[in-house]
Amino acid sequence: MPDLRQDTVVIRSYAISYSRGCTIPPHTHDWDQLVYASQGVMSVHTSEGSWVVPAHRAVWVPAGVEHAVELSGSVAMRTLYLAAGLAGDLSRNFSTGCRAVNVSPLLRELILHTIALGALDSAVPAHSRLIGILLDQLESILEIPLQLPRPVDERALRIANRLRDNPVDNSTLEHLAQSAGASARTIERLFRAETKMGFAEWRRRLRLLHALRQLAAGEPVTGVALDAGYDSTSAFIAMFRKHTGITPGRYYSKTERPRRP
Repeated sequence: MPDLRQDTVVIRSYAISYSRGCTIPPHTHDWDQLVYASQGVMSVHTSEGSWVVPAHRAVWVPAGVEHAVELSGSVAMRTLYLAAGLAGDLSRNFSTGCRAVNVSPLLRELILHTIALGALDSAVPAHSRLIGILLDQLESILEIPLQLPRPVDERALRIANRLRDNPVDNSTLEHLAQSAGASARTIERLFRAETKMGFAEWRRRLRLLHALRQLAAGEPVTGVALDAGYDSTSAFIAMFRKHTGITPGRYYSKTERPRRP
């Protein structure tokens, strides 16, 4: 990483590639962090929940938030570290937790250009102009629904962990609630209160994020559909299109292949 002895260095960068199955244990940073996946899929886990970050997307991690990273397939990670609070409204709006965000083509090129430079020093005129453009892009960044919140109540959390470990589990809510020692109505209420999602919506989100990881690892769509608990490939494709706007095949065959610094 670049030398940070100069106080005028307000953005630094880090590029690394990981092989399949690598994990980064829980840790924190003193700087805000934008983690961009130029290849593969990352899953970022905090006490608040999990965020799945497919290729050409990113996750915003505020300074001081403890997080772990799980990598699906081969992952090329390109990270920008910003002095805490530098991003203004973005830092304030996302100060309490991670967010998965879209990366525009311009922002992608700015990330890769900054990676090539190593760090941005506000005392250098060319760097200062680049910092301004980067901050403008970050101010307009859009959050995407790739988060899976964690319920807090022990009964709801028991069900969430069971389904996370086995997304193909098609047990009814009534059966799951009984196994957790609660009524279906209680579990539904807990999921809505603690995850801001109904149970059925939470389970669909779980399966979508599981599918993203499987697809990134090169699994065929038919196998991913069955593993995600769908009876048919067409039903899975319809769900995937509804949430992402495109089919699974197109999602991972898009032509936006970034250059590598």
